[in-house]
Amino acid sequence: MSKTKWTTTKIKACKGREKIVSLTAYDYSTARIMDEVGIHIVLVGDSLGMTVLGYDDTLPVTLEDMLHHTAAVVRGVKQAMVVGDMPFLSYQVSIDQAIDNAGRFLKEARADVVKIEGGAFRSKTITALVENGIPVMGHIGLTPQSVRAMGGYKVQGKTDDSISRLKDDAQALEDAGVFSLVLEGMPVGVAQAITKMLEIPTIGIGAGPHCDGQVLVVQDMLGIFSNLKPKFIKQYAALGEEMSNAFRAFKKEVHEGVFPGTEHGY
Repeated sequence: MSKTKWTTTKIKACKGREKIVSLTAYDYSTARIMDEVGIHIVLVGDSLGMTVLGYDDTLPVTLEDMLHHTAAVVRGVKQAMVVGDMPFLSYQVSIDQAIDNAGRFLKEARADVVKIEGGAFRSKTITALVENGIPVMGHIGLTPQSVRAMGGYKVQGKTDDSISRLKDDAQALEDAGVFSLVLEGMPVGVAQAITKMLEIPTIGIGAGPHCDGQVLVVQDMLGIFSNLKPKFIKQYAALGEEMSNAFRAFKKEVHEGVFPGTEHGY
C-alpha cells in the first residue's frame, strides 16, 4: 500500500501490476475511513443525487452540490486520489464551460482529477482539459447522465455495432489524454477486450473481473441504499439493517426513560 499521495502517474503504473480499488464517498467521515484502509481512488460520484439527495436519477445534481461534497471528501483523505464527478450540463455546452467548471473542482474543492461521461465525441473537450492542466478520468458504457437517451439503465455492448463503438470510444479517449477509464454496464468479454487494447487502466463497475480495477457505490456495497439493486452489486455489509435496529433501540430507550442515564449527564 502506498504511503504517499496517489497520483495519475501512480494509478497508470498499476496496470498489469496491482488492481486499483475505488469507492464512492460524499462526506468527510466516510472518506477518512476509506483513506485509512488504503482505498486508491475515492470517487465523489454524481450518484449522490440518488443515494444522498433522494432524486430518481443523477440529472438534477448541480455543480454546487458536487463542489460542496467533493470539498468535504478532500478534507478526509491524505493518500487517496479524489475524483470529482462533473454533473450533467456542467461540461457539455462548450469547451470553455468545461474548463471553467473543471477548474473549480481543482481550485475550490481541491479535487485531484475530474471525471466526465461520454465517448469519442468528448475527445476535444478532454484534450482541452488535459492541455490546461486538468487530469481527466473517462467513463463509457452505461453512462447514467444519458439515462433518458438510453431509455433506462441498460447494458451496453450487446451487438457487434455497439461493441465496435465502445472500442472506438475507448481508444479515442485514451488518445485524447484520459489517464484512466471507467467501464460500466457491459459484457465481461467486451470489457476484457477494451482493457487489453488500452495502455491506460480501466476501472469496472458491472463490467466483470478483467478490468484493471473496480469501483462500487458505497451505499450499495454497505446495504444502505436499496432503491436499485443491479446484478453487479455485492453487498459486503448490512448496515441499513444495523442502522434500523439502532434507531429502534434509541427510540425505545427514550420512550422508556432509559436514555440518557446518569452516566450521560454533567
